[in-house]
Amino acid sequence: MDISKDEQRVLHALAQGGRIALIRTPDGKTAGLEFFNRDGWLMNSCTMRVFRKLKAKKAIKSSNGQPYRITRRGLQLVRSQLDNR
Repeated sequence: MDISKDEQRVLHALAQGGRIALIRTPDGKTAGLEFFNRDGWLMNSCTMRVFRKLKAKKAIKSSNGQPYRITRRGLQLVRSQLDNR
């Protein structure tokens, strides 16, 4: 299954230890999201569209109300990239 460049970027950051936290309204509806890399920096490369696509492909998952993290399926989808660290 092919994934877009935007999805690839998000999965790569999640594979390195990033997380996606949902912002909810007082009545429980999703108002937005915050995407953090492993160093805790807020990134803007994850939109709601990309989030929904990754969730539909079961590449990310949340458990017990925690932020979304990458799954084994997501690790299979992500292609290796060189890291400049």
